[in-house]
Amino acid sequence: MQELNQSQIAERLDQLTELNVQLGSSHDTDSLLERILIVAKRMTNADGGTLYRPSDDKRQLNFHILINDTLQTHQGGSSGQPVTAGSVPLYNDDGEKNLSAVAAYAAHFGLSVNIEDVYKADVFNFSGMVKFDQLRNYHSQSFLTVPMSDHEGELVGVLQLINSKDTETGEIRAFTQTDQRFIEALAAQAAVALTHQRLIAQLEELLESLVNLINIGIDEKSPYTGRHCQFVPELTMMLAEAVHNTDTGPLADFQMNDADRKELWLAGLLHDCGKITTPVHVVDKATKLETIFDRIALVDTRFEVLLRDAEIAALKRKLEVGTGAGADHAAIDAELAQQQAALREERDFIRYANVGGEGMQPDDQARVRQIGQRRWTGPDGAEQAFLSADELTNLTIKFGTLTEPERKEINNHISMTIKMLEALPWPKHLKNVPEYAGGHHERMDGKGYPRGLTKDQMSVQARVMAIADIFEALTAKDRPYKKGKMLSESLRILGHFALNGHIDPDLFDIFIRNKIYLEFAHKNMDEKQIDFIDETQIPGYRADQNA
Repeated sequence: MQELNQSQIAERLDQLTELNVQLGSSHDTDSLLERILIVAKRMTNADGGTLYRPSDDKRQLNFHILINDTLQTHQGGSSGQPVTAGSVPLYNDDGEKNLSAVAAYAAHFGLSVNIEDVYKADVFNFSGMVKFDQLRNYHSQSFLTVPMSDHEGELVGVLQLINSKDTETGEIRAFTQTDQRFIEALAAQAAVALTHQRLIAQLEELLESLVNLINIGIDEKSPYTGRHCQFVPELTMMLAEAVHNTDTGPLADFQMNDADRKELWLAGLLHDCGKITTPVHVVDKATKLETIFDRIALVDTRFEVLLRDAEIAALKRKLEVGTGAGADHAAIDAELAQQQAALREERDFIRYANVGGEGMQPDDQARVRQIGQRRWTGPDGAEQAFLSADELTNLTIKFGTLTEPERKEINNHISMTIKMLEALPWPKHLKNVPEYAGGHHERMDGKGYPRGLTKDQMSVQARVMAIADIFEALTAKDRPYKKGKMLSESLRILGHFALNGHIDPDLFDIFIRNKIYLEFAHKNMDEKQIDFIDETQIPGYRADQNA
């Protein structure tokens, strides 16, 4: 039996130390596992090695990486070649533990198995190995099988080495007890590293699930913002990738790695999380009089009261004049018809005013106030103004359906987003999520909100998200208060924003030049909204540059 000298022991310790450093710094599980197997082979001078991973249901061991020097075989890992060997069942058909396969035995009992010559061993079933040897003209002899378990004793893998060779003669020898102890130490280190990676992956998965949970809450609260929560991160990443690939101009130095992409994607998903605190009747306010219901129904009822009051008054007059020769019932009916027609026309006008739009004319606002001065008698018998002060305020909104206090309440969602995100203990690689998500309503000229930041005070990522947020809102066709704009009109508005200091003109240029708008439109917009685009006519687009 070949014994190790001090130099060889020192070399193995160096290999363990080096591997330990790599295990702590590697974030790629496959490359980590391959490195473990290669070091184990080198440490014991083994001709071949296999690394098994348990299946998701813990019912079998799957070949993850397989290397054999003599057969010049390398499957799994960095080889790019799939592992062709079948799985090792951990349980028999009757549900009992499979103890005939050495890898399964080691997995079940958490014990290393060191076999000097498998052809002389009668404890385990090596029929599959014998067939393997016959097919490939190979001779398997010594085996060392070591389980890998985490801190809770859960199996994370099985490391199996075959045919240790004498470093001087090249003859196949048994794995020594020293070999076994070193490999067990290596397996323990590897298990810790794998567990560490698995926990990180699980925490990241948990974080993304919590983010999705917030978005589900927003979606359920307001179906109109659900698509927005999906589309803004998608469009953000499309534009960010285009900037990443730009090699000329003021943004040529912008680069992202995978961690940066994950951080930006997460920020995109969370950019409107503050809306979960915004009252649903404000978020979804489809008409000017809408609160938890559309109060136009109350106004309609008042008109109906006035219509009936007019009819009652006409009937009373007919009774007063009687049916004599001087009674002019026809004139009374004509006057009633005229009064009721005027009331119905005013009712239709109020319904029209309630819808909201791009800009209410001053004459229409004045007419609403005039109608509001009508008097009617309520259920309490008291005479009062036809429209309350709050109804007048809402019905005379010039743009859209929101009053100024409601608009501030909507805008407050971004302050809540920042407050919520800054309260979280973000890890280092996600520390910019609050800044990216919280900056999409800022402007390049400092006139945005909530912090009034300027372009120089904002990251490229936050400026990218601002464009994505505006473009998606312009083109969205699922809002209760507006129709989705045509693509050409949306780009024209966005172009003016680039000229007036609202959005970053350099990013807008990349947005147009790389046709990000068109890719997004064909994927997510209604085809009826996609009209012809003459890029030379888009305001703010520098078509002559880099042509």
